[in-house]
Amino acid sequence: MAASDIDLISGGAIGPACEPGEFQFGFSGLDHGHAYGMSSALIQAGGRVAAVYDPDPAKTAAYTAQFPQARVAASLDELLEDPSVSLVACAAVPSRRIETGLAVQGAGKHFFSDKPGFVSLEDLARARSSVKKTGRIWAIYYSESVHNEAAVYAGALIRQGAVGKVLNVVGLGPHRMAPATRPDWFFDPSRAGGILTDLASHQIEQFFFFTGVEDARILMSRVRNVTQPGHPDFQDFGELALLGPGGESGYFRVDWFTPDGLGIWGDGRVTILGTEGFIEIRKYIDIGRDPQGDHVYLVNGRGEEHRKVTGTVGFPFFRNLILDCLRGTRTAMGQDHAFRVAELALQAQESALYSGA
Repeated sequence: MAASDIDLISGGAIGPACEPGEFQFGFSGLDHGHAYGMSSALIQAGGRVAAVYDPDPAKTAAYTAQFPQARVAASLDELLEDPSVSLVACAAVPSRRIETGLAVQGAGKHFFSDKPGFVSLEDLARARSSVKKTGRIWAIYYSESVHNEAAVYAGALIRQGAVGKVLNVVGLGPHRMAPATRPDWFFDPSRAGGILTDLASHQIEQFFFFTGVEDARILMSRVRNVTQPGHPDFQDFGELALLGPGGESGYFRVDWFTPDGLGIWGDGRVTILGTEGFIEIRKYIDIGRDPQGDHVYLVNGRGEEHRKVTGTVGFPFFRNLILDCLRGTRTAMGQDHAFRVAELALQAQESALYSGA
């Protein structure tokens, strides 16, 4: 058992990664709301947002209203030429993230992309080449594990041996569509990536995170378009199954069918079966019991337990990402790990059986 795992379960405080002003980042591309979660998490971990760029002034105005310390840059180049900026984060339209990342790393800075990091295997290959050439980090925001306390807590329990060896992971990733609020690019897989490339990337990363494997093969993938005949290439339902190198298995369902009556955008859940017990994570809501999330249910030979873990473990990924940028280490998430997750999601999307409505 690692000391860091003991610290997590005991609720040890996770302080800032650095002194104020020691780590500064910029943000370029505000097309997805994840920009706010990515920024908040980096700031809470000790970072400071120096500047923001987006061609839409309404988006930058909304961003600086929440993060007034950020100056509005006139271009991406202004961020790249700022010597105080160590990392540039990006939540642009998914198909545009690759060009931003290449420019950022070409300028000698680290890059932090919203998921999906890529919409094609060709783009992923370009990113791998850039990392090899520059030696810089290309991080991806797999928020359902790195920015969810219940997932972080469950991962620490697993590493402590609470359920024995993990045999199977089942993940559910439902989302509310609210189509009238969605921009045109959302319905175009060439720009958004498709439902498995996008939403299922979270689920694949969780499979790696909870099982401890670094590779898997796709046993099955399938997509459907049930509700959007006006957008024939869009998919609102997807599923896939994975097999790990040691026999670990996983099934994952993603969809855009969260009903309006639910008090949150999606009832994300994960069930992890081990040789000595199981864990269920109710990430964002406990229906009929608690409108807030971060619920971990643990059953093993010692009994059954429910833990509400908000405020107990924090989000070590962001602290470690800052330290990695400052020290030249790779502790937040391995580069091969981040890219292999993206690759599997893209491959699952490309090979998916399409069953129509």
